[in-house]
Amino acid sequence: MKTNPLHGLMNPASVATIGAGNNFMKMGTMHALSITKDGYKGKFYPVHLKDETVLGHRAYRSVEELPEAPGLALIVIPSEHVIPTMDALGRLGARYAIIISAGFKEIGPKGIEMERELVETARRHGMRFIGPNCMGIVNTAIALNTTVMELRDKPGPLGFASQSGTYITQTLKYLGNRGIRFSKALSVGNEADISIVDALEYLGEDEQTKAISLYIEGIRDVPRFIEVARRITPNKPVVAQYVGGSKAGARSGKSHTGAMAGPDYIYDGIFRQAGIIRVDSIEDLYGHGWALATQPPLRGNRIAVITNSGGPGTAMSHICEEGGMEIPVFSEKLREAVRPLIPPHAPNGNPVDITFSLDTAALTTEIPRLAMESGEIDGLVLHGAMGSGFVKAIYPHIKEFIQGMTIDEITGSLNIDLVGSVALPEKHGIPMLLSSFFDRDDSSTEFYEDRDIPVYDSPEKTARAMVTLNRYRLVRGREPHVPAEPLPLSRAAAEIIEKARRAGRGALDEHEAKQVLAAYGAPVTDERLVESAEEAAAAAAALGYPAVLKACSAEILHKTEKGLVRLNLASEAEAAAAFTEVQKAAGVKVPAIVYRMVKGSRELVAGMTRHEGIGPCVMFGLGGVYTELLRDVAFRVAPVTAADASEMTREIRASKILGEFRGMPAADTGAIVKLLVAVSSVALNHPEVREIDINPVILSGSMPIAVDALIALGS
Repeated sequence: MKTNPLHGLMNPASVATIGAGNNFMKMGTMHALSITKDGYKGKFYPVHLKDETVLGHRAYRSVEELPEAPGLALIVIPSEHVIPTMDALGRLGARYAIIISAGFKEIGPKGIEMERELVETARRHGMRFIGPNCMGIVNTAIALNTTVMELRDKPGPLGFASQSGTYITQTLKYLGNRGIRFSKALSVGNEADISIVDALEYLGEDEQTKAISLYIEGIRDVPRFIEVARRITPNKPVVAQYVGGSKAGARSGKSHTGAMAGPDYIYDGIFRQAGIIRVDSIEDLYGHGWALATQPPLRGNRIAVITNSGGPGTAMSHICEEGGMEIPVFSEKLREAVRPLIPPHAPNGNPVDITFSLDTAALTTEIPRLAMESGEIDGLVLHGAMGSGFVKAIYPHIKEFIQGMTIDEITGSLNIDLVGSVALPEKHGIPMLLSSFFDRDDSSTEFYEDRDIPVYDSPEKTARAMVTLNRYRLVRGREPHVPAEPLPLSRAAAEIIEKARRAGRGALDEHEAKQVLAAYGAPVTDERLVESAEEAAAAAAALGYPAVLKACSAEILHKTEKGLVRLNLASEAEAAAAFTEVQKAAGVKVPAIVYRMVKGSRELVAGMTRHEGIGPCVMFGLGGVYTELLRDVAFRVAPVTAADASEMTREIRASKILGEFRGMPAADTGAIVKLLVAVSSVALNHPEVREIDINPVILSGSMPIAVDALIALGS
């Protein structure tokens, strides 16, 4: 049973507008024009205090005068009147509303209080709403458009949800000029009630929607976002643009919709964890989403490059290969089949470059068909299909020599037939993306776009869209998600933490931190806590040489810089002397820890930090002195599954050092996974733990061992 409120809100039998009149320069009227002029067949009820008719429809002076409870109410009035209007609608029996009006949470404390009261009013009547401070919705299945721009195109397969209203209204013409068509589109505004997570869930359940694009300034419920996305992405691709990761982006988002942003690197981890493909621009959000919505999924990473020019072919090949795909050399059989279709000097091995031949059929249909039928490729990028655009470009030079022939007459004589070309992707189950420097003013571009074959205005954009298709292939190939449960709560760990809290300490000392981690199965040093030179000597003898001695106090950070660490101790005498030296350097009496020195050249880092609105985030990466310098780390939001942790080990740029490296054995990634799951469990079982820093984790042979650890406490 589908419980998402958007199934009802997006499919109303009637729409009432509150705030629409006959002044075409007012926003309310613009919204009403879209509802009445773009093909919606349901009933339309304008509410207007003065006008008897609105846009030719009978108007009602108040909500109370409406003949029935509307299926959907669209509210475009000053913010101070919104709450009374919602109350009136609720008493009438309305259940769904879109609140376009701004002036709520985004303006500060007064607006926050108004928005809280608005939510309470809606809940009192069992109402659900989008907004406030949004631009409405589009449902092409029933020709319902509540935005301010004309919806002129037929229904499409791309679902879109945005925290900016501009991207579903000002862009409708822009998208139409590129052949991109929405299935459903939602502007969620301040998300006081229905959120972008609700929109994602709804689009995931919508049969018309084949791929989903999300514009995000901040996510308020990250765990639910990940949970919902994980249900969707194995079967339906999701791409997202996130713009709140910088200080300026976060500040703008907060003033725009009141969105709560988070660090960019955290959102990278959130999207990867959820199976969502991140893009960097609104252009790619639409364009890559469109490729995913219209093309068959890639079955492998072998790409054919077909072009009429060497430069674009080289550019597409480079981008595809950089993106993890192969441009395989065609077999001798396939090359021989291609050879008669291209000039004698033209390359036929992949890329295939027909050079500047005007044989459109060879470029667009015959060579792509041969490549797809060969079984040697999984996807195809094509540059150079052109028709009337090329004729228009050269017409000024040739018109005096062609005895008065018009552009249309010349174009007709070219006899360009693309019917077979556009049928290739569906027939063979192989995606095909095009590059052309001619837009829809060109007959070929228009023909492809009208039949859902994406055309991009540069070779690089085409190849990058294919890279996104390959990224989704990898998402689909992931192991099915198994929900994570934290390890059972450790009473021993809880007692250590509680003891420190009772003492008023803001952190555990290193020994305590390692004990807490070990209680959850993390591999840590086998060490002894000592309080005298004699105890230090005995511990070193028992644990083995060379030994390490460190001061151990929650009040002392950066022990190495303060001379509180001694390495390579080779005897009891050296251990005893080291204890005395550390006491002198500390200036006060402090305990010390002793353990056998862990040898290894590869250093890693693991940890956890909490972010407001996100929760505990687990980190893994390159450690030691390179942690802050290189920032080669991966993040996931707790709870972290074993599969999540395994992905983190492969995600860092320096992941090759975890394999066999310069004579060293491959790391025991299972032990690293165990460490990261332990960190996740500590964070979930002990909310008073604010931060965990395990640096370095040294690979001793293949085994990771935490040789230093800090656990910070907080409220």
